[in-house]
Formats: sequence, structure tokens, C-alpha cells
Amino acid sequence: MALTYFKRFRMEIDLDGRELPLPPPPADYFLLAWESALLKPHAQAKYESFRFEMDANVFPCLGDRSGCLSLMSDISRKDGFVPTATWLLAYQPPTEREYEYCGTIQGIRDQHGQGAIQNVGVTPAHRGKGLGSVMILRSLAGFRQAGIPRVYLEVTAQNEGAIRLYQRLGFVTTRTVYKAADLVDVAY
Repeated sequence: MALTYFKRFRMEIDLDGRELPLPPPPADYFLLAWESALLKPHAQAKYESFRFEMDANVFPCLGDRSGCLSLMSDISRKDGFVPTATWLLAYQPPTEREYEYCGTIQGIRDQHGQGAIQNVGVTPAHRGKGLGSVMILRSLAGFRQAGIPRVYLEVTAQNEGAIRLYQRLGFVTTRTVYKAADLVDVAY
């Protein structure tokens, strides 16, 4: 094992006076509002979104099914959990009866009263369709509905696509942080 430090950016957005468009998801995609019965589908979407990504090395629970379930359970039980900022993305083509859960985002209010987006994830087969933007904008609207005017997230510096997405949506980098992780074998 080797101790490695991952550079991460804290990015923030001020919601006061900001227009938040709420584009609908593309055809055959559906946003499902938080309810406790969706805990396992959230965890599954989180696992499928992150298991082969760099963030699974930074946060090992993201590369493990039971770790994702435990993480999702912990998030949903936090005192600051914001259900209106928590969404599950589902795909259901017209020929199918079952949903394929393909994206997840969660929101919490931190101890300072700011919103914190947790684990924006879209499964690999569904990336590149604007689904991350749809989920983030819906989450931001949920924070606003909960009376939270400022929201932040953290992103690994090497995740350039996510950084560009967050910047397009109005997030600005406010701080650089480093996260230590024990790595057995780094494969990206």
C-alpha cells in the first residue's frame, strides 16, 4: 500500500438571485424524488457510477456495493439531510417494464447552514446526455426550496469533465484541499 494525496477542489455557487432553469430529462429518463424505499436503488446507482472511477480510490466505499449502501444510509440519516436536493435518475425505454437506475445525487445541510452536494454520479452507459446537469439543477432547486442560499461540492482535480460541468452551471473554485488515501493499485 502507498499513501497518496489527491488534489480536490471545493466549488461553490450562490443561489441568491440566480435563475435556475429546470430542464426535463431526455426522453425515457425520469427523476425520482427521495423516499426511503429508494435507498437501495440510490446505493446501486452510486456503486455503478463510481466503482471504476478514480473517486473509488479516494473514497474506497464508492468501489464496494455494501460500502455504497452504508454511505447512502448514513447520508439519509444525517440531521442535515435535504430530501428535496436528493434525486435518483431512472431510465425506462418504452419496450421495458423495469427501470434501470442510472444516476444519483444527494444533498445535506452542513453545520454552517450551507448546502453540500454529495456524490453526483451517472453510470457509464448514460453519460454524455446532459443528465448530470439535469440532476444538479434539480438538486440546487431543492436546496433553494429548503432555504439554503449557498451550495458547495468537492471534486477531484483530475476529473476535468466534472469541473467543466460545474463551472458551466455557475460553480466557482474557492479552495484546494488534499485527501490522503491508501492505494493498493491505482488503475484509471
